[in-house]
Amino acid sequence: MKKSVVSIALATTLSFGAVGLQPAIAGAPEPGKELMQNPHERNLIKKIDSERIYQTIDHLQQTPRVAGTESEANAIRYVKRQFESYGYDVTLQPFTFIGYTAPTAIELSGVQGEWNPDAFTYSVSGDVSGELVSAGLGRVGDFDGVDVDGKIVLIQRGEITFAQKIVNASEAGAAGVIIYNNTDGSLSGTLGEPDDRYIPAITLSKAEGEELRRHIGETVRLTIEGAETSERTSQNVIASKAPVNKKKATDDVLIIGAHHDSVEGAPGANDDASGTAVTLELAKVFKNVPTDTEIRFITFGAEELGLLGSYHYVDSLPQTERDRIIGYFNLDMVGSRDAGDLVLRTLDGSPNLVTELSQAASERLNGFPTPIGEGGRSDHVPFAEAGIPAGAFIHSPFEPWYHTPEDTIDKISKEKLQDVAEIVGAAVYEQARPDHQGPKPKSASKVKASKDSVHEKNIR
Repeated sequence: MKKSVVSIALATTLSFGAVGLQPAIAGAPEPGKELMQNPHERNLIKKIDSERIYQTIDHLQQTPRVAGTESEANAIRYVKRQFESYGYDVTLQPFTFIGYTAPTAIELSGVQGEWNPDAFTYSVSGDVSGELVSAGLGRVGDFDGVDVDGKIVLIQRGEITFAQKIVNASEAGAAGVIIYNNTDGSLSGTLGEPDDRYIPAITLSKAEGEELRRHIGETVRLTIEGAETSERTSQNVIASKAPVNKKKATDDVLIIGAHHDSVEGAPGANDDASGTAVTLELAKVFKNVPTDTEIRFITFGAEELGLLGSYHYVDSLPQTERDRIIGYFNLDMVGSRDAGDLVLRTLDGSPNLVTELSQAASERLNGFPTPIGEGGRSDHVPFAEAGIPAGAFIHSPFEPWYHTPEDTIDKISKEKLQDVAEIVGAAVYEQARPDHQGPKPKSASKVKASKDSVHEKNIR
């Protein structure tokens, strides 16, 4: 999940959760699979195997699966083989993007002190030296009357984006930039995108920045090695299950999906090998189940870089195809033992076909509906923006291991995997079963995410 730039409404989610997770009413049937009335649904649920899901996660989480790398390509090949082993014809949908390789070395030297510099995403490599000068917050006016030509500029975080600070320094003639935090702790973030105007730039903590200010006028050297920006390729993996009886089939499409990539340095067992593994398991379970609705199973690439794969998929669909899709079930971070309770997030917090089917399924299975909250920054967003009913399954609050090297298989709960897989499987089957008599679903209203607010934390 693109949680390096996460947009979540925790307060909303938790308030919904407080209502939705109330215990069953006294005298009501005990929660459990006996609540399901449809024997075919019961048979489908029985086929879901959390141990098999767990083993799939274990295979995927051996190395980080950063988009555009060989490790992601290996994951894509594995997912494709799994779909094919279940009897599906599989389509690979490639797309290109501008990718970034983080520096292999970052150093600040030339003056005494203990420095632990970091770099931004899209910081450029370089080895520059010069007199250290201060330029306030790095606004255009902060450079008025200040000679920074060929010098290293010290700037504090605040008011404008990191990228704007660096561009302003570059256009004023600076050779390099050091940006330090305005709150306690280290500073990391992103410049948002590549820019030919960037010059080498590093970050320091607030304490380090304030200490470095004592060296204004001295010569400092900053070094960034190994940073690289280049065009790269990722792929979406698509398997489709056609209706069994074409004469009685609807023209509708339901999609179950997840992202197969992870962030740099994180094995991504929960984020999002868990969602990928549940998607594969449901594809296996549904393969020979009679349905009157087309079901697509998709794993998306480059989610962590800005939902690139899912945007490419939705944007590439002609309008006639978009109109056929009546629901997208997004599985993101669905197995951590250390995360909170399961919630369903829609982009605007409003219910739609996906949430209605899922809440009814969880009530049949568990005795209470999964709560709904508002949230973006996962692959349900492009679908919602296109007017397609979509919801993301996720546990909230996040686990402490999120986006770290500790996101490993030993933190995964088989019980949570089973629960999510059963709810999604039952929800999809309720809509896709041949004897379904429900009303034709209505399209969701188009909701536009604010990308500026989404990225606010990491770009400023």
